[in-house]
Amino acid sequence: MFLFTELQKILVTYLSKSKIRFVIHAFLFAADCHESQKRVSGEPYMMHPVAVAIILANMNMDEKTIAAALLHDVVEDTSTNYKEIEKLFGNKVAELVDGVTKLTQINFRSAAEAQAENFRKMMLAMVEDIRVILIKLADRLHNMQTISAMPWEKRRRKIKETLEIYAPIAHRLGMNNFKNAFQDLSFAALYPLRYRVLQECVNNAWGNRKKLFSKIHEKIKQELVKQGIKDAEVVGRKKRQYSIYQKMRHRGQPFSEIMDVYAFRIVIDNRLSCYHMLGLLHSIYKPIPGRFKDYIAIPKANGYQSLHTTLFGPYGVPVEVQIRTHGMNYAAEEGVAAHWIYKSDTDEATNRTKKWFRGLQDMQQNAINSLEFIESVKIDLFPGEVYVFTPLGHIISLPKNATVIDFAYAVHTEIGNRCSAVKVNRKLVPFSQRLLDGQTVEIITSPSVHPSKEWLSFAVTGKAIAAIKQYLKGVTKKDSSALGKRLLTYALARFNLTWDQVDKNVRGPLYSSLGISGEKDLYIKIGQGECASAIVAHKILDIMHVKATNTQQDSQITMPIPDAESINIHFSQCCYPIPGDDIRGVLVKGKGIEVHVTDCNVLMKKDSARHPDEFVPLNWSEEKQRKFSVKIVVFMENQCGAIALLSGEIAREKSDIEEFHIDECDPKYGVLSVTVKVYNRQHLADLLRHLRNLDTVIRVSRVKPGK
Repeated sequence: MFLFTELQKILVTYLSKSKIRFVIHAFLFAADCHESQKRVSGEPYMMHPVAVAIILANMNMDEKTIAAALLHDVVEDTSTNYKEIEKLFGNKVAELVDGVTKLTQINFRSAAEAQAENFRKMMLAMVEDIRVILIKLADRLHNMQTISAMPWEKRRRKIKETLEIYAPIAHRLGMNNFKNAFQDLSFAALYPLRYRVLQECVNNAWGNRKKLFSKIHEKIKQELVKQGIKDAEVVGRKKRQYSIYQKMRHRGQPFSEIMDVYAFRIVIDNRLSCYHMLGLLHSIYKPIPGRFKDYIAIPKANGYQSLHTTLFGPYGVPVEVQIRTHGMNYAAEEGVAAHWIYKSDTDEATNRTKKWFRGLQDMQQNAINSLEFIESVKIDLFPGEVYVFTPLGHIISLPKNATVIDFAYAVHTEIGNRCSAVKVNRKLVPFSQRLLDGQTVEIITSPSVHPSKEWLSFAVTGKAIAAIKQYLKGVTKKDSSALGKRLLTYALARFNLTWDQVDKNVRGPLYSSLGISGEKDLYIKIGQGECASAIVAHKILDIMHVKATNTQQDSQITMPIPDAESINIHFSQCCYPIPGDDIRGVLVKGKGIEVHVTDCNVLMKKDSARHPDEFVPLNWSEEKQRKFSVKIVVFMENQCGAIALLSGEIAREKSDIEEFHIDECDPKYGVLSVTVKVYNRQHLADLLRHLRNLDTVIRVSRVKPGK
């Protein structure tokens, strides 16, 4: 019981005797389970669960959380199972323990997949009960405090995981004490020499600036006394080594040029006094323009509230000051965990956390697998830095560089899926428009609009990316099925056969041989390039015991490309085929059909490496109402306004410039590569003819296929 003494000293300050007895029961059971186990350092294993429980007890967590902390490794590392925990300690404790227990009974294909699946399990358990993540954060904190005993490779992996996942989670939950500890412990373990050197620099700088900061501290205290403000706490603090190190890296500055190494925090009794205090500070020292942030009126994404200002101190030294209430200060350190003590002051943080949890559930439902889910969550873990308004005045918090598409999905997934146009400050903007603080965004929707794969190139938030991918996944299957059906129809037509002529006695063995369950799966498999339609046709003939002899010439059986855009038909960027070109398709696994010009050099190389049945004879449909990309090269005189003349002529010919690149340039001549969009070969020929008529153009031609 000697291990329990320190924990008991904390528990008696806020738990009743009956609740402490419950915790003692959990301690004795865990100690019995871990009796023969040792940590890597050689210490008794039970020291770790007790240390985790102490961290949580210092946060005044309830008896079920403390019991679950003591039991958190019992299921994973001993022969004890979930049912035993549930029987002895109740359903809630068993669920908490299960939430932090890794999946050890499943064989994963890789360590990354195992990590992703365990992370997914933990995050979903956290959504159900926030205490799961609090136990996990406490567990990781103690592991980081004792990480020096681990082998270097495992240590490095744990540090990377802590910085990439657990520190951002702590930040997202507003738990700055945990976040700061994770960052500093990781920095000290990963770069011990840098950490020590920086620590010495900070201490030396404090010696040089101590008088200056004491002077500022005294002046603020004197003004508080003059104004009759008695309850304010003024605390000077050093910036953390990790924070300073990150500033040095991002700004490319040595330590001597980092001026804001020290800061002040003023904690006061109420919100109104915070603004009074701000005015008082600005009357003592002039504020630096652009360095004021009101996080009380507009809290951060994690619920953090405070006033931030930077002042011109004595001798021009910048002085950072944070002003907040006692409740805000506690919430800033403990985040959602503060809900257990300051319920009224942390409602904002709690509500924002619940909103984030709902977003996690959406991402989980939309993610294809655990690896995609963990990537989406990583994107979403970084705090919102852009605050924009809906037309009704509601504030939406988004990550830096977020676009209007991210805003649409932040409002609601269906709003994002139906987004047809966007107005920012009453002006229409493109979907790729990045948002800035204070802008008002209005989304215009239409039932006929659907997400496009191009949206993925500028979406930033995990919610938007996951929702777009989920929609495209459904469209891809639909497109694949339609394409697969057409491919099989044309493959069977070579043998004067139709799918309707293939009876059930043939279809059953065909599905079994391909490892699929039915007709829909067959079409999807063919459409996604997983299996060539010609090979399927031969399998059907084999099952029917019919000799495979073509009744029609292959050249006569060609498949028209549909007029509508298809996710499963890709136009190659090595030869840029356009209507009017002779074309041929090649099946690419997971993508569908890749379309090439028949004399494309890249296609000719593929000819020798692929089975003949993987090629698809193609032709263009009768009417093509959309534009296709094609690359041209322009040799022209280097004159003022020459490029403007060129782009103007391209626009007049109802063509669009997709990409523009200057390959060579000297004082007299220039060579340009331009990717333009045209309807067909005739449209391209007309465009080239008009470009040749420009005085500045010496020569213009289409880039040869495959070159």
